[in-house]
Amino acid sequence: MRIRSFIIAYALVLAILLFADRRPGSKQQDRYSHVVDLTDAQDATSPHAAESRTRIIAPGALIPGTWAAGQIPAERLVAPLVVLDLNAAINPAIEDTPQISLDDIAAWESHHGMIPQGAVVAIRRARAQDAPATNDLSTNDLLMPFPIASDAAQFLMDARYTIGFAVETPVNLTSDRTLARQLALHGSYVVEGTARFTSLPSTGSLIIVAPARNKQPGETAVRILAMVR
Repeated sequence: MRIRSFIIAYALVLAILLFADRRPGSKQQDRYSHVVDLTDAQDATSPHAAESRTRIIAPGALIPGTWAAGQIPAERLVAPLVVLDLNAAINPAIEDTPQISLDDIAAWESHHGMIPQGAVVAIRRARAQDAPATNDLSTNDLLMPFPIASDAAQFLMDARYTIGFAVETPVNLTSDRTLARQLALHGSYVVEGTARFTSLPSTGSLIIVAPARNKQPGETAVRILAMVR
């Protein structure tokens, strides 16, 4: 069942690439040039989900009765992708867990334009390496706070209709139950343990999220691909 999800994801990529290539009057700059696999796994082509450190936290993992990973509507699994940089704190003695703030979002939009409606927002750590992380997602001690401030995440969901967030490390959403509740109520998901964000431009890409068809609550293995112009 999991390998079927991966095959579907690749089929979607091929279909979109072919459509872009044959669309009448399409411009060269509108075509996607290559695909980046953002899945952090020992073997990105392996059908064994246990080898993947990339997981999706579906709304159902935050509030019972909301969408589990396998219930997220397909139209919410293909979306524009924007990448925000998480800069190191100016004074680590005061703030050792930097977060994207409303000011950071305003600065990003002043440079790149408004974040597209219905996008997935990825957070790229400053000076991150392309190599996959070695964190074990099962180790609670390695969980990090959500790298977006609560009010900034709320703004993205309310004003930009952001449908998902992608982060490079495992995250702990239990420390902010209000944020976790808002994520679930908005139908927004979080993909954690991703890789290769340094290979992506800040805007212009398309993300494809292919979770295993798991209808049970909790975190679920996922494959994510980015189509880059």
